[in-house]
Amino acid sequence: MSSALKDVIELLKLETLDDSIFRGASHDIGSTRVFGGQIVGQALAAAQQTVSEAQTAHSLHAYFLRPGDVKRPVIYQVEASRDGRSYANRRVVAMQRGRPILNLAASFHLPEEGQSHQTSAPNVPGPEGLTDTFELHQSVKDQVPEKMQRLLAHRRPFEFRPVETPKFMDPTARTPQKHLWMRAWDTLADDPQLHQSLLAYVSDYELLGTATLPHELDFIQRTVQLASLDHALWFHRPFRVDEWLLYACDSPTSAGGRGFSRGQIFNQEGVLVASVAQEGVMRPWRERPNSS
Repeated sequence: MSSALKDVIELLKLETLDDSIFRGASHDIGSTRVFGGQIVGQALAAAQQTVSEAQTAHSLHAYFLRPGDVKRPVIYQVEASRDGRSYANRRVVAMQRGRPILNLAASFHLPEEGQSHQTSAPNVPGPEGLTDTFELHQSVKDQVPEKMQRLLAHRRPFEFRPVETPKFMDPTARTPQKHLWMRAWDTLADDPQLHQSLLAYVSDYELLGTATLPHELDFIQRTVQLASLDHALWFHRPFRVDEWLLYACDSPTSAGGRGFSRGQIFNQEGVLVASVAQEGVMRPWRERPNSS
């Protein structure tokens, strides 16, 4: 198994401190702050520890409150808000230094049959023949600021194969839509809760950047501040993250220093398995005047 994927799976194995209190390690992906997907994935994993294995998450809603410190573990406090016959709800608070860095609510459901419909998957090229994002990063690593080089050098736990040219390689304004194929580097166990936690982790990659597409922003020449404010994820149907998934993203609006992006996740058969929405800070970094 690839070391990057193994590291993330280990991150999702939380230490139990009490019936409703868990501790998770932090992981450096090339930034001084904890990756938001890590906190969301671990918070979901904490909530999963307090429901039955037969119940799987159907939605989660999270607010990022403070940046996390990669040098410190994270404490997760879970509150059982409701346990019904079909649905269960959990509230999770992620803590560092005694202060909350994320609030998350997750709802779980026992599987049942019902009416079904979905939108059609986009007609885009498949993953075969597309270049992985890591290779694209290496092609420009010598052109970016040193701070960004660490981020580009990070080995992701998933393969990412973008259909369109990434923004950092083409800063021109374009339609705020993008598509990329993703899958875990190796075959995983048949554990629906693990696949859901990993999808929660990986869904924070690439999404917010969609809101930058209609703007003339050169990530190599000028730093753009992007930071998640909230994250919502709905699980519609069973899936596996070790099989190719198409992440179809769009951004209907940006305003007030915030970008809003949506994502739909399809398997290779065109089945819609999950939907995502996120809003985040989006502002070009302004150099401070010389204090002297």
